[in-house]
Amino acid sequence: MIQGGDPTGTGRGGESIYGYVVRLVVFGLMWASLTIRGKFEDEISPQLKHTGAGVLSMANAGPNTNGSQFFITLAPTPWLDGKHTIFGRISEGMGVIKRIGLVQTGANDKPHDDIRILRASPR
Repeated sequence: MIQGGDPTGTGRGGESIYGYVVRLVVFGLMWASLTIRGKFEDEISPQLKHTGAGVLSMANAGPNTNGSQFFITLAPTPWLDGKHTIFGRISEGMGVIKRIGLVQTGANDKPHDDIRILRASPR
């Protein structure tokens, strides 16, 4: 499995561009909307499974903790089914994905050299 989407470089991830809208009532006289950027809810589709290499999913730390991190599978990972939102599959470039999976890593499985996805497009 390869994982990315951590702009902090800490392994804890970053914020989602999606957030929760909270209405605050102050002394019963007025309200304000506040968007809290952070985690968002799972969107699990039971028919989608981690059946092999190339499945693109949200990484999370438990239910409804999706942020900015994602992963791409390199093999079947059925233990992740129902726990991670699947939102795509690699349609071209699996050779590149497999090579990324082979890079040397250090502490916390972080690659020694930065790897960046420069372009992706829907198919």
